[in-house]
Amino acid sequence: MSATPQTLTAAFRRTVESCPDALAVRTLDGTVALTWARLAQRVDAVAAAMRRRGVRRGDTVALLLSNRPEFHIADLAAVRLGAVPFSVYATLPPEQMAYVMRDAQARIAVVECGFLETFRAARRSVPHLELVIVVDDDAPDDGVTLAALEHEGREGLSSEAALEPEPEDLVTLIYTSGTTGPPKGVQLTHRNVLALARALEQVVPFERRGRVVSWLPAAHIAERAAHHYLPVIFGLSVTTLPNPRDIVAALPRVRPTWFFAVPRIWEKIKAGLEARIMGLPDEQRRQVEEALSAAREKVRLEQAGQPVPPAIAAHVARADEALFAGWRAMLGLDEVRVVNVGAAPTPRDVLEFFHAMGLPLSEIWGLSETTGGATTAPPGKIRIGTVGLPLPGIEIRLAEDGEVLVRGDTVMAGYRNLPEKTREVLSPEGWLATGDIGAIDADGYLRIVDRKKEIIINAAGKNMSPANIESTLKGACALLGQAVVIGDGRPYNTALVVLDPDAAFAWAARHGLEPRSLEELAREPALVEAVRVGVEAANARLARVEQIRRFHIVPGEWMPGGDELTPTMKLKRRPILEKYAREIEALYAQ
Repeated sequence: MSATPQTLTAAFRRTVESCPDALAVRTLDGTVALTWARLAQRVDAVAAAMRRRGVRRGDTVALLLSNRPEFHIADLAAVRLGAVPFSVYATLPPEQMAYVMRDAQARIAVVECGFLETFRAARRSVPHLELVIVVDDDAPDDGVTLAALEHEGREGLSSEAALEPEPEDLVTLIYTSGTTGPPKGVQLTHRNVLALARALEQVVPFERRGRVVSWLPAAHIAERAAHHYLPVIFGLSVTTLPNPRDIVAALPRVRPTWFFAVPRIWEKIKAGLEARIMGLPDEQRRQVEEALSAAREKVRLEQAGQPVPPAIAAHVARADEALFAGWRAMLGLDEVRVVNVGAAPTPRDVLEFFHAMGLPLSEIWGLSETTGGATTAPPGKIRIGTVGLPLPGIEIRLAEDGEVLVRGDTVMAGYRNLPEKTREVLSPEGWLATGDIGAIDADGYLRIVDRKKEIIINAAGKNMSPANIESTLKGACALLGQAVVIGDGRPYNTALVVLDPDAAFAWAARHGLEPRSLEELAREPALVEAVRVGVEAANARLARVEQIRRFHIVPGEWMPGGDELTPTMKLKRRPILEKYAREIEALYAQ
């Protein structure tokens, strides 16, 4: 970025001025499509009305919205005034929603009608909330619609009313998971966001008028950074997708040029392709499996720095033209420049699979406290099994116990209202203790072992990474959608596993079964045996102490935002252990 702006508002102005007629934000069906110029007009109108209603610099604005164009309007309007917009997970129960809004001291809330019932229950214990803005047609008695607000501010902000934020002003709050206590509000500044953009630009080939899909909850830093801040800064076109379960089906309609997803999405895409392969006639299936095997071998040789035999290279080139290119087009990923995965550990088998089919999937590692980014690998320099190299301007080192420490301009300003918690993780010299245990190789590539608090220490005192074991389980058994390893303080490891719906029903069809539900499949003896074989295959890749002695198939599916998974599909380990305590104890009583 030449003449890099120092605030998000300055970056927004630059993008509007440089490509006013380019598409900025659209819905998947195209019923809403805003150019950068039109987006700026609507942002200005909402900001003017907010200003007249008393919103001032430093005020906080709660956003309770799904992925829709109005999120971008409301967020940028608040930022335009120097206010601090922050998103609230719609899946939170009222008491947790109220806690977040009280902690942030929100004065205004922007809500969509579908979330009003929960919001109203939460609002009863948020006395300082003064104004409710509803993005749909009907406003509550004590609120106003976004359309009415835009009409009210249609003349726009006067020059004296618009207060340009400073780089050290807050741009948002990101509330971390509260599964081990109340959520903490990570305070991010304009400087943090622009530093992330500068660092990524040196590694990821963003192109103006590129395309991304907004589909993760905006309360998560991955969504807010990847599909809001970076598009504003680099002029990327955003397609909003209200239901994250539709992401795979939406890709062919968007054909993104940059696609970021959590590991579970890549696992589901892989499972879907493998189900298609298994449904092919025998001879055709054999040819596809041979092509994939050759492509995987090519990837492994390249990763090991070894030469690829000409016969393998030729086989893969033919397969790419005849097979893999068609897969990429079918998925809607034939125009991507970069594909990334992050927010949780990714099985090596999944990474190798996509590299083999011509989608060099690269891990990004970071935390809310680092504005979502700290490491990744440049295209062509991906090292599978690592999360890449420190981004330009980011320093990384290991503490004596292996905890990863990060320093740089992307590191947060601190936790809101929690100075002691801030001092616990942020040293006077600016080093952030991330809570992740890692290892750094001779070339500077970082490998994440696991969360420091989640390391298993068994009854014999052996330390193990549950994430590594779970990743191996899912990589060895395509039937598994989720896996949770238990073993802390125990004599051996066990696991709770959840079936992947696509893979399980495809397996059932191949075996002539017609189950009515995933719950019924979980009790099918032949499938239980297939899972057992997969677990044994995983055990063959694990050290003896890490191996799974017994497992239990949990009926049904774990949904994002439910009891077991966060909205971004991370495991809620403590709630899982509490909810399935009886099943876990049964595994150790056998």
